[in-house]
Amino acid sequence: MDQTLSLSTPADLLAAVPYLIGFHPAESVVIMGLRGRELVFELRGDLPAGPAGIGPPTADELVEVVDYYARVVRRQRATSALLVGYGPPGRVTPLLTALRTALAREQVQVLEMLRVQHGRYWSYLCTAAGCCPPEGTPYDVQSSRVALEAVLAGREALPSREELERRLAPVRGAERAAMQEATERASWRLGTMIGLSSTSSLGADTDLADGLAAVEAAGADAVDEAITRQRKGRRLGNDEVAWLSLVLGYIPVRDHAWQRVTGDLGQHVALWTDVLRRAEPELAAPPAVLLAFAAWRCGEGAIASIAVARALDADPDYTMAQLLDQALRGGISPMEWDAVAGSATTGPGAAGCEASPGPPAPGAVD
Repeated sequence: MDQTLSLSTPADLLAAVPYLIGFHPAESVVIMGLRGRELVFELRGDLPAGPAGIGPPTADELVEVVDYYARVVRRQRATSALLVGYGPPGRVTPLLTALRTALAREQVQVLEMLRVQHGRYWSYLCTAAGCCPPEGTPYDVQSSRVALEAVLAGREALPSREELERRLAPVRGAERAAMQEATERASWRLGTMIGLSSTSSLGADTDLADGLAAVEAAGADAVDEAITRQRKGRRLGNDEVAWLSLVLGYIPVRDHAWQRVTGDLGQHVALWTDVLRRAEPELAAPPAVLLAFAAWRCGEGAIASIAVARALDADPDYTMAQLLDQALRGGISPMEWDAVAGSATTGPGAAGCEASPGPPAPGAVD
């Protein structure tokens, strides 16, 4: 959806949110940052809860959460913001009030501040009973002009974040069984290529080096072919996905794929979503970080966040997943990545996400 779309009413703002973040939020805070009249970023996070996971947070927890969000907004160099809290007043009001104060210290003006619950909204900045009654104002996302324009532009708003997670979950049943068989075939092919299936080459360093070089070359070819086929609208077969999922475990192959995440980023999101879902779960980290990187760069923060979580579940020590996690939680803009990557000489494995570790985030943050 056009990020410079005019939002003239609170109902327009609330209609835009699900299409900007990809799903209808619940028990959430949404921050939309602007420079002048241009929307430059949006951020969704879980409402903070108390020590038992229910009720409002403690004063210390609230300060920690608000400071985190204020740092993210500051990093994005926003000049103004729109704040929306989805949930009961006991949890939303203290958060938005404290956040408005923190943003004022950063010289960020809050243009609108809304609480949403049960199909109604309340504005904290409007006290006129004629337009902001105490019982709240009903609104309907689906009947909004903004929602229609979003749908026509190809944007989708899923019912919940959980539904988005399901769309990225591993395949199951017969499809999983077929992928297990394909991965066994790919493993035999890989072992043959690096010489492990041939007793004549065991222990021969030169043969092993030649085998690894062959794997890297074949892996780069597989990545290029996968991208080409995705652009032509042709889905990869099980054997091709299985082979990709194995060779991406080699850092040079993964980095080659990383460097190819250019052009139509939506094509890369689609490709690596498919590979991630079909790859064996223990092989998920490389395709997950490729999906996260592509999604982050094209503004799909929720997909990026879920993909990073998938990568860390598969391999908690996977460095690139840790760096992307820091980038997402720290509010690093993809533009900062482009600036650093454009001047880097060491390749993607050493680029800008590492420069500024992100602070701990309060719950799930997209």
